[in-house]
Amino acid sequence: MECLSAAYALHYFDRSYRKCHSLSMMGLAPTSPCLSSSFAPPLKSSPSLKRIHQVVATTAVDSAAATAAIDSSSGASAPLKKVLVPIGYGTEEMEAVILIHVLRQAGAHVTVASVEPQLEVEASGRLKLVAETSINSCVNEIFDLIALPGGMPGSARLRDCEVLRRITSKQAEEKRLYGAICAAPAVALLPWGLLRKKRLPTFWAVKSNIQVSGELTTSRGPGTAFEFALSLVEQLYTESVAQEVRDSLLVSTEDVHSKEEFNQVEWSLDHPPHALIPIANGSNEIEIVTIADILRRARINVVVASAEKSLQIVASHGTKIVADKSLGMVAESIYDLIILPIVLGPRGQGGEEGTLLVLIAKQDSVTLTIAFPEGGSNAAKKLSKSRVLKKLLKEQESADRICGAICSSPELLQARGLVKDKRITAHPSILENLTCKVIDGAKVVIDGKLITSKGLASTTDFALAIVSKIFGRARARSVAEGLVFEYPRD
Repeated sequence: MECLSAAYALHYFDRSYRKCHSLSMMGLAPTSPCLSSSFAPPLKSSPSLKRIHQVVATTAVDSAAATAAIDSSSGASAPLKKVLVPIGYGTEEMEAVILIHVLRQAGAHVTVASVEPQLEVEASGRLKLVAETSINSCVNEIFDLIALPGGMPGSARLRDCEVLRRITSKQAEEKRLYGAICAAPAVALLPWGLLRKKRLPTFWAVKSNIQVSGELTTSRGPGTAFEFALSLVEQLYTESVAQEVRDSLLVSTEDVHSKEEFNQVEWSLDHPPHALIPIANGSNEIEIVTIADILRRARINVVVASAEKSLQIVASHGTKIVADKSLGMVAESIYDLIILPIVLGPRGQGGEEGTLLVLIAKQDSVTLTIAFPEGGSNAAKKLSKSRVLKKLLKEQESADRICGAICSSPELLQARGLVKDKRITAHPSILENLTCKVIDGAKVVIDGKLITSKGLASTTDFALAIVSKIFGRARARSVAEGLVFEYPRD
């Protein structure tokens, strides 16, 4: 997937078509060619854009080919913004993945570098990420931005990396942008002497979610990672570019109430839930990582299973994730919470849309299905071929179990009769296709045994609502506090 980062730069190499790329998620024109979601309509773009889309449409194309296509086709002179995101053992995965995703969506060439001897890194929530390169290969590189994710012991691993210390110190000396979130400002930047005369917002140090002091930007935790990443986008590019990315992710600056519930029923379980999450190449990393991380924080046992031949998959924005097991290894196991894929092709695109579903399934107990969008035709095709998953979906439909959907997935549930006479919310791009009652203004809507949510930026609200329904508000509030996420009082 080396072509990914170069391809993301298209957004800025061809500025005359920026508006065509401003909304890359859920049925709108993609910001970046490699990110063109399988459910997005075809782009109406220039021949140069079409040429670049062809070049970066396959993972077999290397970064040099993609860059050459951009250079030869666009004729633009905008500089490529280069970003370094280092990771280590114990890095907070939500912070790392949101940084990578948002910055790439803005058009930056993001290099994910490991400070460990190996590229594969186990993050703080036990999810395994794979870096693209070693930090040692970045010594002679010049970056427009260095962004340090937090987490423990991840922040300490970054601090103890002498190569990273030298790179970041040089970045600060030369007045180029650098940032850190969560524990990283205090644990890494402070011992390096990079906080002198700087305001210090560490995990709990200040009430403000974002602090900008010269070239340094800091933030508080996973719950403020979107704000942190968008602030960096604004500094790298412009306020208008940051706003475009903000809009595409449905990040709201307004005080929108978080949840509405109708026809309330109990979801509580009498045992600790066990969760299974199948993934494939092209799955959306923010949704997978956020839901898995939050459910694990709530003491739900989560197993991530790959539907590919390899345990490693490449997600929609190029993040490499290593599953715990293969899907075949867990086929005969019984889980309380199973994240299931359902594949349903969008109109006129030959069945290339994919959706991941989460199912809580256990005999004589409450069951829950959660659907969330998953990008890439490969993931859709791979997951749709699973006989085990097809059987589980059929059982889910016929058993009238609790189900939910995020982003564009309500349209898929509607096709199977699962949202009839229900109140829901969904991504704005599909609202006109829904025949059920849509609730405006709420990030999450629960109607009896159905839970729905709008999109990427509301994934945390969505996951916390599930925790609240299963364990109660006290557990959900405790998880939210650990994320530095403002949990609604009512």
